Amino acid sequence: MPDMDPETTHTEPAVDEEASLFSTMDLLLFSVIVSFVVYWFMSRKKPEPIPEFKKLDTPTLTTRETSFIEKMKKTGKNIIVFYGSQTGTAEEFANRLSKDAQRYGMKGMVADPEEYSMGELSRLSEIKNSLAIFCMATYGEGDPTDNAQDFYDWLQENDDENLSGLNYTVFGLGNKTYEHYNAMGKYVDKRLEQLGATRIFDLGMGDDDGNLEEDFVSWREQFWPAVCEHFGVEASGDESSIRQYELKEHTDINMNKVYTGEIGRLKSFEVQKPPFDSKNPFLAPVTVNRKLNKAGDRHLMHLELDITGSKIRYESGDHVAVFPTNDSALVNKLGQTLGVDLDVVISLNNLDEESNKKHPFPCPTTYRTALTHYLDITHPPRTNVLYELAQYASDPKDQENMRKMASSSPEGKALYQSWVLDASRNILAILEDMPSLRPPVDHLCELLPRLQARYYSIASSSKVHPNSIHICAVVVEYETKTGRTNKGVATNWLKNKLVTDNGHKSAVPMYIRKSQFRLPFKSTNPVIMVGPGTGIAPFVGFIQERGWLKQQGKEVGETVLYFGCRHKNEDYIYQEELEGTEKNGVLTQLNVAFSRDQDHKVYVQHLLTKNKEHVWKLIHTDNAHIYICGDAKNMAKDVQTAFYEIAEQVGGMTRTQAVDYVKKLMTKGRYSQDVWS
Repeated sequence: MPDMDPETTHTEPAVDEEASLFSTMDLLLFSVIVSFVVYWFMSRKKPEPIPEFKKLDTPTLTTRETSFIEKMKKTGKNIIVFYGSQTGTAEEFANRLSKDAQRYGMKGMVADPEEYSMGELSRLSEIKNSLAIFCMATYGEGDPTDNAQDFYDWLQENDDENLSGLNYTVFGLGNKTYEHYNAMGKYVDKRLEQLGATRIFDLGMGDDDGNLEEDFVSWREQFWPAVCEHFGVEASGDESSIRQYELKEHTDINMNKVYTGEIGRLKSFEVQKPPFDSKNPFLAPVTVNRKLNKAGDRHLMHLELDITGSKIRYESGDHVAVFPTNDSALVNKLGQTLGVDLDVVISLNNLDEESNKKHPFPCPTTYRTALTHYLDITHPPRTNVLYELAQYASDPKDQENMRKMASSSPEGKALYQSWVLDASRNILAILEDMPSLRPPVDHLCELLPRLQARYYSIASSSKVHPNSIHICAVVVEYETKTGRTNKGVATNWLKNKLVTDNGHKSAVPMYIRKSQFRLPFKSTNPVIMVGPGTGIAPFVGFIQERGWLKQQGKEVGETVLYFGCRHKNEDYIYQEELEGTEKNGVLTQLNVAFSRDQDHKVYVQHLLTKNKEHVWKLIHTDNAHIYICGDAKNMAKDVQTAFYEIAEQVGGMTRTQAVDYVKKLMTKGRYSQDVWS
């Protein structure tokens, strides 16, 4: 306490001084605060250029971005070709029809329905002699392609839409081996008519199981005369080649601005940013790449892709899309045959400056990158490519044959079928077998279709493998009629994706495509899975998931698998895993058909009918869900027939009743197929 006294007496005068000083400070502080408040209010008012801000969002910009009508008016176009494409073929056909328009004295533009407001179709009548063409592919089990999904939804939801001023025609792309052949083309054609639009030419239907190219060419040959007649115009008769892009060679360019295989954003493989999709794939490291079969001349493989940190989510039954590259030996040979430096940096720029598609593939890039990453050089070229390239053949006989193959004459069709399709001649084989044909490489790059992503059924469950996606595939390799060896692009590329390649981790550009191929919502529902060969892929995931559900203490219904392969000692893939899951009760029944281990062939459908009583009980009494995966052309049809027979023999139905019964199962989502041809 005595220590405190001197301090107290010492501070008192100081308090008096501060009190007198405070009044001055108060005034000063007050004026500073007032000035600050005034300044704050004034300065706050200034960023009131919110109207200025809104200028960025004016209707004109939206119009320019999503209005195909305004774009057509601005560029003098009267024909618009929309495409719904999953593998690029419908887009390719759309481009050909748009190009054709010029030959008939009209002007066409190609449009992705995903990029435009399709509600504007009713305004197309504002443009004289206007026409909308729809090239619509069907994907999976009668579904629209990804880019046509919104358009499909719009057609379904807008019953009061009036399209009475719209002239249209539809060409559908499908495959007869599938249950819902050309469903999307048929739906668009019928729905547009229901909404009041005028069909000016019959629905065209291309069958990829037959000859899609021939179907398209035959339809197109009749379509244009009908258009000319409808609008009272005459064909210009100009059959000359029409270039869509012009070449620009870059001699002095910063290589950091050159595309090296990226699908969308430049340097996207160096700096990866989610979300990952078809325009921004994730570069997934390969952690496992092993051969599945013990013997035989085929190569069946199991790959595992690491998706750690990608935020990618998937479910059992989904598909993984991978972006392969062409064989470098094939690319080099193409460069040598054409006598070009493949490392020249180029851009192909659209001559139509208003087009949304500025380049046929990401530019600037090199010819080597374009032919390796962006262009399809392994499929037999379509007739329009032959037609356009014919002018570069110095031998008149070669020119004549190429033009003949591109015509719709029976002789020309037969020649194209035998010389190109049946002989599986790709562009390199054609150049080798026609030494007089040496087109400029830039025109060839303009004409070749884009190299597409390949889809595989995922062979894992995210419940068990949340950071890994598994692929099961068979390497495609065969000898052609000309004695050449043709190799499947994606499967051979995947085969060579070793876990470490010269000390570097191999990676695969990929994304997920959602599927309707799903396990039942109720785990108590039994499942019957039929998947011979690599058709087992999604069922590996299904079995893993049912096992996981059991571990969680859930009640799980019967899990029955019908698998098939050639020989037990050769290609019984996943044998240890399957027999292990049967042993621990996850797989309640494992049925394997070894087709060539005895004198007569035994397939999965034979085992189904052999177990018909059990199969019928599961379906008819226990509400089982049926899943088929694999070959669409033969297996899926034969299996479906086996189910008809079971319904007849055990269920006492007639064939008509059996067919209706299976159709009802499909409608209810209890009969699902993931098939390919």
